[in-house]
Formats: sequence, structure tokens, C-alpha cells
Amino acid sequence: MKPKTVLLISLLMLAKFSYAQNFKLLRFDEDYSALKDSSRTFYNRLKYLPLSESGRTYVSFGGELRGELDRAEHEDWGASNVGRNIFLLQRYQLHADLHLSSRIRIFGQLRSGLENGRKNGPRPIDEDQLNVQNLFIDLIPYKGMDDRMTIRLGRQELQYGSGRLLDVREGPNLRLYFDGAKVAYTSSKWNVDAFLMAAGRVKTGVFDNPIISRKSSLWGIYSTHNAAKMLNIDLYYMGINRGETRFDDGVAAETRHTVGTRLWAIGNELLYNFEIGYQLGKFGAADIRAWGGSMDVAYRFANLNGAPTVKLRSDFISGDDAKGDGKLGTFNALYPNGGYFGMNPQAGPANLLSIHPNLSWNPVGNVLLSLETVFSWRQSPQDGIYLPDGTLRLGSSNSDSQYIGTAYIATVSWQISKFLSYNAGVQYFKTGDFINDVIPQHKDGVFISSLLGFKF
Repeated sequence: MKPKTVLLISLLMLAKFSYAQNFKLLRFDEDYSALKDSSRTFYNRLKYLPLSESGRTYVSFGGELRGELDRAEHEDWGASNVGRNIFLLQRYQLHADLHLSSRIRIFGQLRSGLENGRKNGPRPIDEDQLNVQNLFIDLIPYKGMDDRMTIRLGRQELQYGSGRLLDVREGPNLRLYFDGAKVAYTSSKWNVDAFLMAAGRVKTGVFDNPIISRKSSLWGIYSTHNAAKMLNIDLYYMGINRGETRFDDGVAAETRHTVGTRLWAIGNELLYNFEIGYQLGKFGAADIRAWGGSMDVAYRFANLNGAPTVKLRSDFISGDDAKGDGKLGTFNALYPNGGYFGMNPQAGPANLLSIHPNLSWNPVGNVLLSLETVFSWRQSPQDGIYLPDGTLRLGSSNSDSQYIGTAYIATVSWQISKFLSYNAGVQYFKTGDFINDVIPQHKDGVFISSLLGFKF
């Protein structure tokens, strides 16, 4: 039996009888200090290992093992005749959280992302054999009764709001990270972060990712205010500087500023999220004038069996109105959560109008079924369509058609235990008039995914 298999089985057996909490999207947000006076099981020692007699100095360990088997047909809608792709993705992560005192903390995390079987090799989101995902120090210069200030220096993950502008991208095999500094203030009513970062740059080898990337830089302020029981208000500004960026309008250096706001709430029955942003700046010699808005409204029938939830999402995101006119109207969503636009998103948040009705249901407590349809159009017929990371996917090619296509998605998520989860889904993408215009031998796309994950 392989060592990795033995490790997984051993951890599963130990986890069955051990304490666990719900794991966070950002693993460094987890707090295991409550285990200080708990029973000394193996798992509890793994999560809270005292290094001093008082217990104020301690270390916590955790990690993740994830395997994903995917089958894709015509992911590029037949443009390069790749056809069928069956491939395996593996993710391994291990972290240590060292608390030297109540005011000093060091968090480090290693990652390994592997890909096997893709005909055209790994994508940038697939493979990074062994590298550092997080490595930072937290300093707390101020700590009050219900508020504190934290300075975080080093490599770190970022996630704000609903992830439509800045997200860790949990779905792909490789998560995003940044190198830089952040100052965070938290209180009962306010969270305010100010940050200055360089975007992480990935190579596929062992410890070969640059410590500081000059590919692009990111800075900003993001604040969240808990105004009332069912009203939260986010206000933010983000700036980005990138060299040689490609849009359908051309290739040039880009300096862009984004200001926006978000109104949201998560209740037992009603959930809503409204967000709007405006962008200005320079793209070479051209002026940037772009905008983006989104809406989520959901209602959960809490009194019905399985608490079915109906949701309507929509996006209104600008594209460029005319090439070579001295203005760029294409919205840049920076580092968004691509999974918002489908299980295997075919069009990202630039030059996009989309509507996605969704129905989810818990037939049993730990199983979630979801059905979703995503209708997508180009906002401007003079601009192309873009991937979730902002890369130009198809140019406009003088087509006047705006309809991109329709994605039909069905997924099932099974939380087998607090440690083990399984997710599967299928997506069928029916090409629309625009794709049919610009790809002569166009084909509908099919994507099937099966993912088993273990966290501790």
C-alpha cells in the first residue's frame, strides 16, 4: 500500500473519534485555542500543541488532500479540435500555525498541485509541484476589549466580499496568493483592511516561484460595516498596475482604479447581494472607463423538507464600445472567483450580461443537490469574450451576434463527515450565435467532474 494511502486511512480513523470544527476557506482564520483545556487525544494535540507551561505559546497543524477526476469534451468549442480530455488533478497542502504570544503569530503553508493526463498539458491553474502558499507573520500592536489592529507581512491569501473582485479561487487545483503587507482593523461593527501586494507568479517546479513578482501589483482598502440585522455595507477601492495586458482593443500597460460598494445580508430565509463598481485609469495612451454590477436574490423555504432555496443571479459588466477610439470600456474583474459563473466557467466577468436561475435542496442533512442554468451574452458586440482570469478568449471578429451560449449545470455535494467531502457535477454548454459565427466547426461542450477532499 502506498504511503499516501496509509496516511489518509490513518487520519480518517483518528478523525472519526476526534474533535473538529468547520474548516474555513482561509485556513489561517481557524482558531483552536479552545482546545487548551480539552482532552489530550491525538487529533486535539495535532490542532493544539502547547510549547510553554502556560499554553500561550502553541502550534497547530492542519492540511488537505484532494483528488479530482475530470472529463472534458470540446472545452474550446472545437476551435483547436482537442476533442475529449480525461485528466486527474491532485492537491496536497500542509500548514503550521505558531502562536508565540497573544500578539505575535507565524503561519506557514506548503502546497503541491499535480496534473496527469491532459492532452495539451497542465493549465496555469493546474500544476505547481511544491511551493509556499502562505508564509506570513502577524503583529498585533493594539488589542482592545472588542477591537484590534493586526499587521500582516509576507505571502498570504486574500478574499473579500463575494469574491467577485478578489478571491482565493478555491475551485481550481491551485489557489491564488500574494506577497506584501496588510493592516487590518476589526471591531464589532467594522472590518477595514488596507493592503499593498504583488501578485503571485507560478512556475511548475519545486520551490521555483519568485518571492516577489513584478508582473503586476495590487493595492487597496476594503471595509465592511454591520449596519443592521439584515444590512451589511461594503465600501472599497482597489488599484492594479500590470504590464502588457491584452484586451480585444489591443495590448498595452494598464493602470486601473476600481471604486465600488456592496449591500448584502444572509438571513434564515432571505439572502441578497447587490454590488456595483466603476473603473478608470490608463491603458497605454487610452483612458479606461468601465463599469460592472451584479445582483443575487435568494429565498430559502426553511419550513419545507430539505429547505429548498431558489436564487436568481445576474451580471451587467461593460465591454469596449469601439476599437481605437482612445477609450477602453472593458471591465477588469482583477482576481475573481470564476466558479461564480458556472462549474466550469466558459465566460468571465468582462463584456458580459448573464442571468443564472438556481435551485438547491438538501434531501438529507449533509447532501446538497443543485440545478442551475447560466445564460450569457456579450454586453458590447465590438468586444470579445474573456476567461474568468481576464484573459481574452475569443475576439469579436466583426460578429454582430451577442449571445454566447447557455450552460446547464447539475451538482451534488456530500459532506461525508467534518473531514471528508465529495462533490460531483456535470455541465453541458450549448453554443450561441456568437460562438457559431466565429468558430466554423463549433461544437457544444461537456464537462464532468468528481472530487474527493479530506481536511484536518
